[in-house]
Amino acid sequence: MLEIRNLSKRFGGLVATNNVSITVDAGSISALIGPNGAGKTTIFAQISGFHRPDSGDIRFEGQSLLGLLPERICLLGIARTFQIVQPFAGLNVRENIAVGAHLHRASRRAALEHADAIAHRVGLGAQLDKPAAALTVAGRKRLELAKALATDPKLLLLDEVMAGLNPAEIDEIIPIIRGIRQSGVTILLIEHVMRAVMNLSDHAWVLNNGTLIASGTPSQIASNPKVIEAYLGHGAAARMQEQAGGARHA
Repeated sequence: MLEIRNLSKRFGGLVATNNVSITVDAGSISALIGPNGAGKTTIFAQISGFHRPDSGDIRFEGQSLLGLLPERICLLGIARTFQIVQPFAGLNVRENIAVGAHLHRASRRAALEHADAIAHRVGLGAQLDKPAAALTVAGRKRLELAKALATDPKLLLLDEVMAGLNPAEIDEIIPIIRGIRQSGVTILLIEHVMRAVMNLSDHAWVLNNGTLIASGTPSQIASNPKVIEAYLGHGAAARMQEQAGGARHA
């Protein structure tokens, strides 16, 4: 579905992404992980049209995305969330989600009806009339997810959608993300919550200093010496291996 080939991007003297190549299969949940500053969000920005690569290509369902504006890329079926959630504070939850729904629905009534349906999918059904500014961190994260989902994406890019959540909130959002995949949406996520990566991902790529250093299943990643040294550390790697064992026996 998504093919990234030899993607490179510089900001002055900083190499944000260096010759990165990944392929995301339709129907999968894949993870892009690595230390802060590794270049993960820069890749999302290039996929979604906010930054143009210096070299390389990004192809979605066979079509190159280079030079396309973000709104055109969204129309093709790619939606993303952002690390720093910024809802339309003057609108309620329903109206926030309807903004995304209007991408394919001209009528306000149709957009609001779709917003209601999406809100129930992400667990916000009881808060549709609540001002977005009054939501908790967990609520804002779900709203960010709902706004992207309302555009009817084929590919959903989730940028740290679990950051700032407590363990119980993470446990609640994992099945929501799994359900989105089951509805036919392909997911590529950036995440530091390794428990979620292990539970959700079919495949993972690891970036460090803008360079791809490893690729494989989450359990393969957890045992890779380069990944342990650059990112996980031995304790986190051991916990990931335990979680992989638990997932296999679940």
